[in-house]
Amino acid sequence: MFLGLFMMPLHPSYRPVADCYDRDIDQLVLADKVGFSEAWLGEHFTEKWENAPAPDLLIAKALALTENIKLGSGVTLLGMHEPVYLAHRLAMLDHMARGRFQWGIGLGGIPTDMMLMGLDPSTARGRAAEALDLILGLWEHDNGEFSFQGEHFNIEAPKLDPVTERGLHMKPYQLPHPPIALAASTPKSNSLKIAGARGWSPMSSAILSATNLPGHWDTVVEGAESAGKTANRSDWRIARDIFVGPTPAIARERARAVLGRNYEVHQEPSRLGTIQIQSCKLDPEMPDEDVDVDYLMENVWIVGDPAEVEDKIRALHSAVGGFGGLLSITVDSDDASWDHESLTLLAEKVGPRIEDLH
Repeated sequence: MFLGLFMMPLHPSYRPVADCYDRDIDQLVLADKVGFSEAWLGEHFTEKWENAPAPDLLIAKALALTENIKLGSGVTLLGMHEPVYLAHRLAMLDHMARGRFQWGIGLGGIPTDMMLMGLDPSTARGRAAEALDLILGLWEHDNGEFSFQGEHFNIEAPKLDPVTERGLHMKPYQLPHPPIALAASTPKSNSLKIAGARGWSPMSSAILSATNLPGHWDTVVEGAESAGKTANRSDWRIARDIFVGPTPAIARERARAVLGRNYEVHQEPSRLGTIQIQSCKLDPEMPDEDVDVDYLMENVWIVGDPAEVEDKIRALHSAVGGFGGLLSITVDSDDASWDHESLTLLAEKVGPRIEDLH
């Protein structure tokens, strides 16, 4: 099993925005130093707690300050972008990364992001799917010959002139494209069927209880089989809120202060009464109000000292039938040393103990 980060990024709304980005970069540099394999950086436009509308800018800066860790968008909200511009921007980033870029994509989006962009939620997924096909087509073009006519986008690319050398020419560094991962946050997400059918890596959201995760893999397999492919569990990434401390008591105290704050102030108000709160439940019949910090601490989050965290990871691995990558959701404690100690303990004390899992 490999370890990675999922950097939403998540910051308390009182943190100055410039300080948020400095903290993100500090965590990415640390993650590279202690041996995390990858990090995925989120994108939102209207979430004040997740204030990274241009994660590629953070990735570009982090590339210059790290050596080994792979960095990816987590995720590019496809429906929010003009796809020709996005295809060129990401191709350029891939060249800058020289093989250390991965492309995480999402076909949905939160309502306020769509409202800001003037998008109709009923057509958003269709627009995103069309944008994806267009981007992949642009990257796979032959000598600038590319045409696309769709419901949302119509493109006639200028053929590359061999004399003036003007025309469509840009391709990514990694051909035919960077490794692609597709994220899913609902129990029966159709995105996972697409991931299986196309041979891309599935990523499961941290909000899903262990009872909901096996269905994710079943959906991936269904998609793969429909396309004559074989899904590989080692490609499956599962995200989790993780907090490691030097002792179980300290880990819980810090998790309650930080993960508890994040949940009660930012996440719970928007999740109550939605499929997101339902996805957290081990028992679908339990009331929404019972999904509190105490419940999450013991049933969804992974909190403890290194030995306890190892046991919980092994339990999760067994419950879902195996997976390849564990992505730790990054946090922003008022005392940044808590976050750095948690990441260091996870990489250096827990990581070697779970290398046998796959």
